[in-house]
Amino acid sequence: MVTNSRPMRPPSAASSPNAAPEKLKVLVVDDSATVRQVMQAILQTDQRISVSAASDPLIAAMKMQKEHPDVVITDLEMPRMDGLTFLRKIMAESPLPVVICSGFAAKGTELALRALEEGAVEVITKPKLGVREFLHESAVLLLDVVWSAAEARIVPRPRIAAPPRLTADAMLPLRAQSHQTKPSQALIAAGASTGGTEALRVFLAAMPPDSPPVVVVQHMPENFTRAFAERLDKECAISVREARDGMRLENGMALIAPGNYHALVNRNGADFVVNILDGPLVSRHRPSVDVLFRSVAGSAGRNAVGVIMTGMGDDGARGLLEMKEAGAITIAQDEASSVVFGMPREAIARGATDFVLPLERIALQALESLKCDRQSDRLQI
Repeated sequence: MVTNSRPMRPPSAASSPNAAPEKLKVLVVDDSATVRQVMQAILQTDQRISVSAASDPLIAAMKMQKEHPDVVITDLEMPRMDGLTFLRKIMAESPLPVVICSGFAAKGTELALRALEEGAVEVITKPKLGVREFLHESAVLLLDVVWSAAEARIVPRPRIAAPPRLTADAMLPLRAQSHQTKPSQALIAAGASTGGTEALRVFLAAMPPDSPPVVVVQHMPENFTRAFAERLDKECAISVREARDGMRLENGMALIAPGNYHALVNRNGADFVVNILDGPLVSRHRPSVDVLFRSVAGSAGRNAVGVIMTGMGDDGARGLLEMKEAGAITIAQDEASSVVFGMPREAIARGATDFVLPLERIALQALESLKCDRQSDRLQI
């Protein structure tokens, strides 16, 4: 929460009349090296400002522990943790002025309003093209915004009682696989959170063009998942798209659950389709990995592989166990290759995993697990 009162920054207690005034410490967080370099160059034209930079929120958080900045400038779309989540963590743990500089948050848009509601003091819209030129042309604006942000009085947001923690029961009942017709294909369901954008890139890039369909839940805000899917589509041999309601799953395809909606896999005869539904937060998330995994347990049973990757919390651990109990092979990313070992650790602790593997081996194991064995009735892919 930001008030309109803008008191001057207090002088350092260690300062003396003859000492140089303390510099304003600004931390720039952006995954673009160009943006970081240009912002640093612009801000350092003001000798009263000291600038540091980080390529993602996790690196920024480590820097903030060593030296507390006066102002943070952050993008919204970044690897390992999105900007809105980073903003929420700052406001919850150590409130300070945050300026959003992003191409996804034009003033007046829902994303810009959400950033302001979460505590940002200002939003600067960054163009998709010509960013360097835009920043140089907006140097005066950028400097003015930084000094205005530094003088903003940040009031900690009041704590609100957390809503009840819901399980996948809130979206669909746990059901045994009861289809008489066998599905025409196998599928892979994957879930990730913090650090998942890079982990999914490695995982999906290892999929061959004729791989079984993959359905993914990555904890990510609305409006981000389409850009994420488009980026992966350019880097992978398979087609990667943001999921739409009713899409039929096909070999050589990966579907990313859209932000702020749950994704479920259901049967349509011998085919699998993905359904996109609104609904309550499940395991504190929407989309929820638990919801996806439960739907796959019921619709695909042993004709599926479940993969749980890096991420905070425990979303997906319960659902992965349900997949395993339905006959699916289940895989967790190991601690050494995880950015955050929370979700995989919870799944392992519940006995939900058949394999615990480093990131680079997960795709191969998923594909091998779906190959037909002569002593097994698993589907051939």
